[in-house]
Amino acid sequence: MPGKAPSATGQAHASTVKAVNGVNGSSSEQADDTTFAERTPQGRLLAQRGLYAGPSPIVSKDLYAEVLEGVVTRRRDSIVLEPSARVTGNTYFGRFPASYWQRWTTVRQVRLDVTVSGSGHLRLSASDVEGEPRIVAAQDAENDKAATVTLEAKIDKFLDGGALWLDLSTEAGQQLTVERVRWTVESPEKIRPTAVTICTMNRADDCMKNLEALAADVSSLETLDAIYVADQGTDRVDSRAGFEQVAKDLGDKLRYITQANLGGAGGFTRGLYEVAGHTETEHANVLFMDDDVLLEPDLVIRMTAFSNRAANPMIVGGQMLNLFHPNQLHVGAEYARLNTLEPGQPVEHSLSTADLLGVDEETGKPNRQERRLDAGYNGWWSCLIPYEVVKETGYPMPFFFQWDDAEYSYRARAHGFPTVTLPGAGVWHADFHWKDWDEWHRYFNLRNSIITAALHSPFNLNLLSRVLLAQLVRYLLGMQYGLSHTLIKAVEDFLEGPEILRDGGVDAMKAIKEIRDRYPETKRHDPTNVPGIASNDIGIINTAPRPSMQRLVLLKRIVDRALGRTRFGLGAIPTDEAHWWHVALFDTAVVTDANQEGVRVRKYDRARMIGLAKHGVKVINRLRKEGAAVQEQYKRAMPELTSRENWKRLYEL
Repeated sequence: MPGKAPSATGQAHASTVKAVNGVNGSSSEQADDTTFAERTPQGRLLAQRGLYAGPSPIVSKDLYAEVLEGVVTRRRDSIVLEPSARVTGNTYFGRFPASYWQRWTTVRQVRLDVTVSGSGHLRLSASDVEGEPRIVAAQDAENDKAATVTLEAKIDKFLDGGALWLDLSTEAGQQLTVERVRWTVESPEKIRPTAVTICTMNRADDCMKNLEALAADVSSLETLDAIYVADQGTDRVDSRAGFEQVAKDLGDKLRYITQANLGGAGGFTRGLYEVAGHTETEHANVLFMDDDVLLEPDLVIRMTAFSNRAANPMIVGGQMLNLFHPNQLHVGAEYARLNTLEPGQPVEHSLSTADLLGVDEETGKPNRQERRLDAGYNGWWSCLIPYEVVKETGYPMPFFFQWDDAEYSYRARAHGFPTVTLPGAGVWHADFHWKDWDEWHRYFNLRNSIITAALHSPFNLNLLSRVLLAQLVRYLLGMQYGLSHTLIKAVEDFLEGPEILRDGGVDAMKAIKEIRDRYPETKRHDPTNVPGIASNDIGIINTAPRPSMQRLVLLKRIVDRALGRTRFGLGAIPTDEAHWWHVALFDTAVVTDANQEGVRVRKYDRARMIGLAKHGVKVINRLRKEGAAVQEQYKRAMPELTSRENWKRLYEL
């Protein structure tokens, strides 16, 4: 889903910049003296490391290397095989995405350097678009002591799909230690400087963990020149006890910024803004990263190396793995159906909520993303944007958050800059389906999706009106009156035109929270302390199957609701069964929140339902009639809204 919600409201305060150098820090004037510039490479370019354990104990080592047979010890940067053992690197993090390198970069050969001790067999293997394996190169180790083994592979038979990986094995009486596995490619003439930008909002502990992860690996992140932290919260990252040490470890790479809360768009854009002001060249990268991810630091190496060797500038996105289910890949690559406001659609052949340690139920094959995919956009949990794209395309829209990532990718594509979602470059982020849809940030999702559709789709207003009306009806039948008002407000504010974006979303955030506070069902309660209802009186009433004749059932539910007819007075409904056709049968429904931390109480209110229905139909009809004229307003305003001058104004610089 495009964008994500900050965790608290945040209070506006003066925007300040503090470049941290060692333990004491330095002034913003000193920070301004630092420039990023291309540099001449020293030796080959590190494309990715071969790792054998993750950054956290919650991450399965099988995502890095799978033990097929025997006794094996896996550590972060090394692996030890006892006699008669077999290990494969044909895993999510173990694979080198050769198909993507062949299609999008000028690299035609990759080298694998391995430090080995002992005896055993090393095999460089490859797959094709169907996942069929083949051996590319192999070598035996014979009583070696910290010897370097080099295996090479041409990147020439992977255009539609396939990857490379390292397999290891020992025979009886052999022991093999492998360490410092490095995939390298020929360096470009110049190395592009890269700055990581972390947007954070009252998630100081989460942000600190990622800074510490980067600091622990900083010696390996040779292409990383700077780390910007745009702190928009009141619980600041620099208040944590470990901040002084991480600042010392990162040295002058760390730039800590505090600013007013302008949402994810404002936080991430600050990195683009700062890099543009401190670079002597148009060849620079900005790598967006969420504050609350579990970071695999090798992602920085993989994404920046890919960008450094890309044939042409492009947006390079990292993949998201589900934090609550660390073996799951959220999606291989995604796109948005713009005119129907549907983000997060898996592209054809993409893995989706796939167990990376499991097998495909239809084919019986392991869940590997063999086929190369073309993405429509990439979420900003990790996303690299070259400065050339910013120079040609402009800065992100001041959306506050939600859909800023999708809008930017589609705008960049219109300027000739595609988005690539790179397999094996992954971070863990909280599972989206554990976030409840009925929250205040749904306003931004709806409003910004309509603006994005106006800017980058045919904007068929008859189709869009039907989509919004269908959503409104479902919300009303489901007794989600606050969510219904949220939808109406989003459409109304779109019709206000681009002026609604003038303050970056601060007033809109306050307004929608005030609106939603009027509706009791928007509030979450402890399941044992539901206001006005004894917890022992709430029994689960399960749903019937999805209706085969939905239109007929929909009409029946509307008539029953209008006449005040219900089947159940009170009941509890699991979150995955809270469908409109089921909830519409209740006077009062106690629905489990999607995050499984509490419940919402939805009560039938005929007057409120009819009032919101009339209001909604009126506003959607306005959209159908006035939408084309408003669309032109947004198109005319986009160059100014996405300009450096506009963001400078928003940052109060």
